[in-house]
Amino acid sequence: MASALTDKLTRLVKEMRGQARITESNVQDMLREVRMALLEADVALPVVRDFIARVKDKALGQEVLGSLKPGQALVGIVNKELAATMGEGVADINLAAQPPAVILMAGLQGAGKTTTTAKLAKHLQEKRKKKVLTVSGDVYRPAAIEQLKTVTRQAGAEWFPSSPDQKPRDIAAAALDYAKKHYFDVLLVDTAGRLAIDEVLMQEIQDLHAVLKPVETLFVVDAMQGQDAVNTARAFKEALPLTGIVLTKLDGDSRGGAALSVRQVTGAPIKFAGVSEKIDGLEVFDAERHAGRILGMGDIVALVEQVSAGVDMEAAQKLAAKVKSGDGFDLNDFLSQLQQMKQMGGLSSFMDKLPSELAAKAGQVDMDRAERDIRRKEGIICSMTAQERRKPELIKATRKKRIAAGAGVQVQEVNRLLNEFEQMQGMMKKMKGGGLMKLMKKMGGMKGMKGMKGLPGMPF
Repeated sequence: MASALTDKLTRLVKEMRGQARITESNVQDMLREVRMALLEADVALPVVRDFIARVKDKALGQEVLGSLKPGQALVGIVNKELAATMGEGVADINLAAQPPAVILMAGLQGAGKTTTTAKLAKHLQEKRKKKVLTVSGDVYRPAAIEQLKTVTRQAGAEWFPSSPDQKPRDIAAAALDYAKKHYFDVLLVDTAGRLAIDEVLMQEIQDLHAVLKPVETLFVVDAMQGQDAVNTARAFKEALPLTGIVLTKLDGDSRGGAALSVRQVTGAPIKFAGVSEKIDGLEVFDAERHAGRILGMGDIVALVEQVSAGVDMEAAQKLAAKVKSGDGFDLNDFLSQLQQMKQMGGLSSFMDKLPSELAAKAGQVDMDRAERDIRRKEGIICSMTAQERRKPELIKATRKKRIAAGAGVQVQEVNRLLNEFEQMQGMMKKMKGGGLMKLMKKMGGMKGMKGMKGLPGMPF
């Protein structure tokens, strides 16, 4: 996410922190670098000018010049102004209306409206406990209606049927009537997009807005669009009373400019961010946390939330009780740990949430290879019988050959997995009866934790 901008600003943050004294000269030098980083990231020129002016005004004020640690104070100003540019804090979605609350999705074709509609349906059901209905008013794009039906089913929400021979206005009216009669809390309306802005598109979506009277009109914009996102945002803002923005593809190779530009151009808050292609890959947008990520400070809160959401607490408690009682740690438990790692999004999904210093160290590991290795281990264990998983000591040469053939790997891979399992089994035995602290000291774990103290974004 915004990797080029993050790299440049992270380097500048380190330089700023090293400044013993802030002068007008070194502030000008730093701001020149910040300006270039923002422009290269496709941030709109008026937004860059305004941002630089605000930072300069505060950086040359007494709050930095009189600070004991002016370099850190300057980093704080850049961080604060980045957050202000994207909209401070969190802008929650508005559902304060007589049910059903109608949410209209707007944007160009290819921005990810249809997938985002289903992701939002899942979010509203799981986080807000709402009964959600989706409908497609896109009668032009081939298979658009079927696509929404498929992704809505994946999200676990309900879908209202429509067909290409209907008029979008009629579809919207019928869906709204159905939602009222069947007591839905929210109606999500996916609209038609075009490859470029045109009068027909704008007139059609204005008609839909008049029929539906939505409580939220969300503009879905591709974070990889760069400067063009600003022109699109301005056109939609002139045509519709936008209430919020959804940034998609933030996990892609985007320069990050859209996130810093669209908020200021439209005046509408960024409410959600698409962070993966999965149906649960939608985050409530927090400007302060996003600014921290861009500056390489990480987002430990998001990391904790991701782990908490992915961990099966019941399974974890059962494993803890099993270890404590002295019952054997078997290959079923080992498989469960691997599967929980996958549920949390894998190793690579953690990377952009780590502070830059830790991410750089983690980056020395080939994450793709590590994730392939996890999948391979899962395949090997799934090739074993239930008895072999419970009693790994039964697995001798002939069984190893059969397991390797079933998993499509060499026998050496099976041996390697069994060796890793035995090491973990040994660690679990040492944890029995309060031996965890001794084990950590032996492994140097406590020393490693102390070494993290003071890193940006770490909670201690």
